[in-house]
Amino acid sequence: MFYLDEEAVRPLLGWNELIAAMETTLAAFSRGEIVQPVRDIIPVEEGRRYLGVMPAVGVDVMGLKLVSFYPVNAGSPHPTHNATIVLYRTETGQPLAAMDGRLITEMRTAAVSAAVTARVAPPQTRVLALLGSGVQAHAHLEALRWVRTFDEVRVWSRTSEHAHRFARAHDVRAVDSPREAVSGADVIVTVTSSRVPVLEGAWLKAGAHVNAVGSCRPDWRELDDAAMRNAVLVDSRDAAMAEAGDVILSGARIYAEVGEIFNGSVPPPAAQTTVFKSLGLACEDLAAARLVADRKAFLTSERAV
Repeated sequence: MFYLDEEAVRPLLGWNELIAAMETTLAAFSRGEIVQPVRDIIPVEEGRRYLGVMPAVGVDVMGLKLVSFYPVNAGSPHPTHNATIVLYRTETGQPLAAMDGRLITEMRTAAVSAAVTARVAPPQTRVLALLGSGVQAHAHLEALRWVRTFDEVRVWSRTSEHAHRFARAHDVRAVDSPREAVSGADVIVTVTSSRVPVLEGAWLKAGAHVNAVGSCRPDWRELDDAAMRNAVLVDSRDAAMAEAGDVILSGARIYAEVGEIFNGSVPPPAAQTTVFKSLGLACEDLAAARLVADRKAFLTSERAV
């Protein structure tokens, strides 16, 4: 068994293979090939500090992610999410590897959004809107550029300084309101920790696609009821009905799990505005960690030759 810190993980994980792995894994999840309880989230201090345990068992690997979610760290030098992933052999329970999960969480979340966007967003997308300017905004900008070409990228943040800093770093345009960011956009990403809606359905262009990634508590939400009346996709129905305030509080009807679209059992929504409510699943973390572990083993064997 070996342990990899974040700097060791970083060169072993690339967007192209990760996006493909997320599609394969979620297709298997929706076929019932992965055993995965809904994560257990412990509120240590409501609104400020949480601990989560996320287990999953696949055909050839099982494991879990232990995660700390500290919204109180927003704006500080410390990340809001920290995680450790442990892999075991499914058939024997023997430990295979452990690794830092912060970067994996960051990248697999954006990779799932990219895989969904590739399937349901119109091919001729030109404008991307980011509501939020933190780690996930950066990751989504990178990942989505693997599946779509954008002529314009707009970013909004509740803290204007943060939006302008992000815009300078990524050569995109900072705007003063979420409505200005969203108006006419083809793909929208919401990556905030808002407790109340920051995106209104009335602002959405017909046929737009929304990746709703933030606000992962049952009493938090980023999208209003009008936005949630569009074709709603989720990573897991069970998780969405337990954890997704956007779904629960709006009473939204779920069109499909994205894995059902990936495995062909449900067709993509045709010519509709779509909303993907992303919560993040342990099987996504394990698939990404397996890519890292396999790449590490390959490089180790190459050096031994």
